[in-house]
Amino acid sequence: MKIKRFLTGMIGTNSYLIINEETNTCILVDPAAFSKELEEAMREEELTLAAIFLTHGHFDHIMGIDDVLKKYEVPVYAHREEEELLNNATLNLSAMYGKGYTFSDAVYVEDGERIEAAGFTFQVIYTPGHTKGGCCYYCQEKSVLFSGDTLFCGSIGRTDFPTGSSSQLVRSVKEKLVVLDENTKVYPGHMDETTIAYEKRNNPFLS
Repeated sequence: MKIKRFLTGMIGTNSYLIINEETNTCILVDPAAFSKELEEAMREEELTLAAIFLTHGHFDHIMGIDDVLKKYEVPVYAHREEEELLNNATLNLSAMYGKGYTFSDAVYVEDGERIEAAGFTFQVIYTPGHTKGGCCYYCQEKSVLFSGDTLFCGSIGRTDFPTGSSSQLVRSVKEKLVVLDENTKVYPGHMDETTIAYEKRNNPFLS
């Protein structure tokens, strides 16, 4: 597994390509935009997209979906509880930036569900708090977690947006994420990578 990070969209969201180098297939996580850099990287490496993973439905994680789907006909996964937010431009905050954006064709998944894509198996971990339907994607075999805006390096996501809850978010992180293997590498929606071990010892929100 090779993971490439791209800063995309108007506020520099981390979008990730999860690449299977044996098959040249990949998964795209949180396409804030289908940037020129991202598109060129996929073309140069001759990658075939297998799926899109959405950690949640805020505008800065979803507004590139349509442009990606124009080129690749793939499933877009999101947690079931995020359906309302994905379909409401006010709730997903995109209405603040023009006419708004919604996406109604997601494949909705549940907590604990396993997704097979690009030769990898990911477990959906439901982590509400930043939004009602926020989730993370965990590949136990490769010890990697894509945490969206649930867990950051030394911090957690904001909870002052629609459907957010600070108590719920802290509970999600404590009960669902820090119990994972300490060697798990965490790829968040913003800022730098971290590990479960580092967060257990240093994240002030978990004390």
